[in-house]
Amino acid sequence: MIGAGFAGIGLVHQLRSAGFHDVVVLERADSVGGAWRDNTYPGCTCDIPSNLYSYSFAPNPNWTSSFAGQAEILAYLRDCARRWGVDEHVELGTELTAAEWDEQDRCWLLTTSRGRLRAVVLVVATGPFARPNLPDIPGLDRFTGSVFHSADWDHDVDLTAQRIAVVGTGASAVQIVPAVAEKAKQVQVYQRTPPWVMPKAVRPVPRAVRALYRRVPLAQRAVRAVQYWTREIPALALTGRRRLLAAAKRQARAHLAAQVPDPELRRRLTPTYSLFCKRVLISSDYYPTLTRPHVELVTEPIQRVEANGIVTADGAERLADVIVLATGFTVTDPPVAHRLFGRDGRSLAETWRVDGRSAYLGTSVAGFPNLFLFTGPGAGTGHTSLLVMIEAQIRYVVDCLRVMARDGLRDIEVRPEVQRRFAAEVQRAMTGSVWTSGGCTSYYLDATGRNTTLWPGPTWTFRRRTARFDVASYRIRR
Repeated sequence: MIGAGFAGIGLVHQLRSAGFHDVVVLERADSVGGAWRDNTYPGCTCDIPSNLYSYSFAPNPNWTSSFAGQAEILAYLRDCARRWGVDEHVELGTELTAAEWDEQDRCWLLTTSRGRLRAVVLVVATGPFARPNLPDIPGLDRFTGSVFHSADWDHDVDLTAQRIAVVGTGASAVQIVPAVAEKAKQVQVYQRTPPWVMPKAVRPVPRAVRALYRRVPLAQRAVRAVQYWTREIPALALTGRRRLLAAAKRQARAHLAAQVPDPELRRRLTPTYSLFCKRVLISSDYYPTLTRPHVELVTEPIQRVEANGIVTADGAERLADVIVLATGFTVTDPPVAHRLFGRDGRSLAETWRVDGRSAYLGTSVAGFPNLFLFTGPGAGTGHTSLLVMIEAQIRYVVDCLRVMARDGLRDIEVRPEVQRRFAAEVQRAMTGSVWTSGGCTSYYLDATGRNTTLWPGPTWTFRRRTARFDVASYRIRR
């Protein structure tokens, strides 16, 4: 297995419970935790309710906030890994450099930073946010101040009384901007496209409630169920229920109007594309921060970076001491895809470039036997917790391995026609959705402009499709 984040830790636990113990997890970092280990920027908090952003089979009664912060989520993950014995399967500081399918021995040959391995089954659980997207801004290398990406925060840089330029207005930026504005002398927020922002009801979880969850776990499960089904409602709007979409849009506009009294600033913050076309952001302190006198919203495109600041297309130059690149990740071109080589010797990245980016149930790719992807093409979600999809894939993979062990199957490979039908089904469902007709570009879209990232509907339909391993969809060899 590659990666020890939410998917990797959860899968190892379920594999052990099912009797599979010959499992090795390769983790390039020096600890487990995935994205919640890497992203340590100021204000880093989940935008999914805490009870829903945790394993359904391991509820945490000790969340201190309705929306948990980075440190608390990381502690939860590490505690799960320790309690379940996952740590003993993890090889830290070990990066996969190449994995090739050996057709003769019908196994995977792995080259890592610490040597070579052989594996019957290979699972890729690196997640969609593994590689930061670094923008190609002319002159960025000439900047004499500090420059870093939000996922590689430099905590040695003191932001007190500094002029800070934040490039980007995505999910990380709306948390970073309010946090750094408390210390900075000046904050410039460089916006290319205004995001849709909904209010975020952050509340501490009282001790009495936490005690109730510990004594009556069913109470916490009931709260989680309500949160899950409430967040399934937007999925209906995304694929055609425009009345629901209109109601959500009114709420977002009312939130903007209530928090930004200046009509000109409000105009510049008003999106011109459909709600949910991009990732909808959740924040109740981002808009008020932009109204503070030492915070400036810049909507002119960045032309270049000079030694001491940033020049925009209108010729204006703004001095800066620190540049924060809150510019997201390369979701549709994951680095691991360039390191996986299938039965015909092509990399997964080359296969997707030629044949189109797809994976059956977001999990299996024709030409790559005994390979399972987590949160692969078509298995993402834009309206609820990604852990719902991850757990569905965990159940599917564990059931597949049970079938392989029971029936003596050496290797399995999804049938090409099954994968093509699934990809066509997903794209048909995308037709007329907010992602294809919403008037925006986003990290959901691949190089061809297709949304190959998300599952086009409620997550319960994906859970139903992955409830059992469908062996008839695969070529098998004993």
